[in-house]
Amino acid sequence: MNINKMIDHTYLKAFGTSTEINSLIQEAKEYHFKSVCVNPFWVEKAAKDLADSDVLVCTVIGFPLGANTIETKVFETTNAIKNGADEIDMVLNIGKVKEQDYAYITNEVQAVKEACKGHTLKVILETCYLTKDEIKAATEACYQANADFVKTSTGFGTAGALEEDIKIMKSVFHDREVKASGGVRSAEDVATMVTAGASRIGTSSGVKLVQGQVSDSDY
Repeated sequence: MNINKMIDHTYLKAFGTSTEINSLIQEAKEYHFKSVCVNPFWVEKAAKDLADSDVLVCTVIGFPLGANTIETKVFETTNAIKNGADEIDMVLNIGKVKEQDYAYITNEVQAVKEACKGHTLKVILETCYLTKDEIKAATEACYQANADFVKTSTGFGTAGALEEDIKIMKSVFHDREVKASGGVRSAEDVATMVTAGASRIGTSSGVKLVQGQVSDSDY
């Protein structure tokens, strides 16, 4: 399985410098990954450095907790797209999911989707904190709000992607896409996630995955 074009090659650590981002970008160019996923500060640099390539620029919004106001998430999104982001990975309001306030979730995702101005929106559920029923209901809210993807994890929670969670998400997003992130450490893990319904993989270990190695990274 040719997985390079499924990979969002990711660096989201707080202590990243230009050295790490330069390495991420060069690896993405070399292996023709789908995108690099970086914190908002690095979007402008990534967009400039990848302008002559087929690699997209992805960034994160409301990251990693999802507890920002809707207005803040909209501003972050608008700013990221202005700086050159092609794709937005937004953390939804996890507390509102736990309260079963799915009208809020739909409204929040719709607001960010509008701010995306046609750019791809992936909504991170942080599935490790949710029950199976909450995963399904949150995914349904994202579907109603016209998100392009739902995504499992930030990589900062207590666990990453699980096969059974991907299946739940895909059952709702049957004609849209699901991103598995967190704990995908081998080509076999990728195959499992793809079979369950994922079409994109978020990982900091993209090079190891395409080389057939096993990663010890959680993201």
